Amino acid sequence: MTSSSWQVAGMTCAHCVAAVREEIGGLDGVRSVEVVLDTGAVTVESDAPLERSAVAAAVEEAGYQLA
Repeated sequence: MTSSSWQVAGMTCAHCVAAVREEIGGLDGVRSVEVVLDTGAVTVESDAPLERSAVAAAVEEAGYQLA
């Protein structure tokens, strides 16, 4: 298992957090997603390292941007 950290810009509420968590959580091999609203920090536990482009696409699908 591997852990990766990202920064997401533009989140302002619990709905934002849920949307980001859901989209990233849908990527293949993702085991868990922790999102901290105040800082925009996202920590992902997955079976294998995730491609930045895949995470960026998931975050954009939720309506936000990787910082």
